[in-house]
Amino acid sequence: MNKDQAEGKLKDVTGRVERQVGEWTGDAEKQGHGAMKQVEGKVQKAWGDVKDAGKKAIDRARTEETSEDESSTETEEKEEKKAETRRRAS
Repeated sequence: MNKDQAEGKLKDVTGRVERQVGEWTGDAEKQGHGAMKQVEGKVQKAWGDVKDAGKKAIDRARTEETSEDESSTETEEKEEKKAETRRRAS
């Protein structure tokens, strides 16, 4: 969980509490402010989710790229050993 996800969730929860208190007390201003804070929190959390997904995609791509590089290196080494064995046999 990144910073935006955590802060967004916190704003969402505090906004929900403020909105609910506004409903219980009949305070429309508090209710509206709480709803706005809730929306702000949901948007910030969604932004954090997008950043997190992007980071994970980059990490996955780097991991795949590294494993492909290692596979090609291993294949090249095997081919070199086969060629060396053939030269010695000749």
